Amino acid sequence: MKLSLSTTAQVAALPTLLLPDLWQLWDRHFSRRPNRVNRRYLEARLAYRLQEIAHGGLPPEVKAHLADCGEQHSKIKVGRGPEVRLMPGTTLLREWDRREYRVTVLPDGLYELDGKRYKSLSAAARAITGTLWSGPAFFGVKQKGAGR
Repeated sequence: MKLSLSTTAQVAALPTLLLPDLWQLWDRHFSRRPNRVNRRYLEARLAYRLQEIAHGGLPPEVKAHLADCGEQHSKIKVGRGPEVRLMPGTTLLREWDRREYRVTVLPDGLYELDGKRYKSLSAAARAITGTLWSGPAFFGVKQKGAGR
């Protein structure tokens, strides 16, 4: 059995890795590569991910709070708009292509569809349709006036 390096050692080693090795590590931890990057971004994002795996990530409500704070205090407006917050246990129904789909909101902030877990309603909508959709719009829970 091969022992892995401690998280601290892995993070400390990131600046010493060659760029192809950083990309290889990236590909192990992320499903896609970012469009525009620099080495410092790769190292910072990988360091966060390694620590997240070792120690657990932020709870969904903390992530939402941080996103709200960032949007409120940032000079850069991303147009995220008011977010729909659904209670755990809520089941959303949607008929698509003559089939009824049920998506359940889980206590950890994820969404379950046909036994699979998704990080967002949009990801669940994409699994159903095969195309990009706004999840809140697809399931009919988009707040009135959002995105205007």
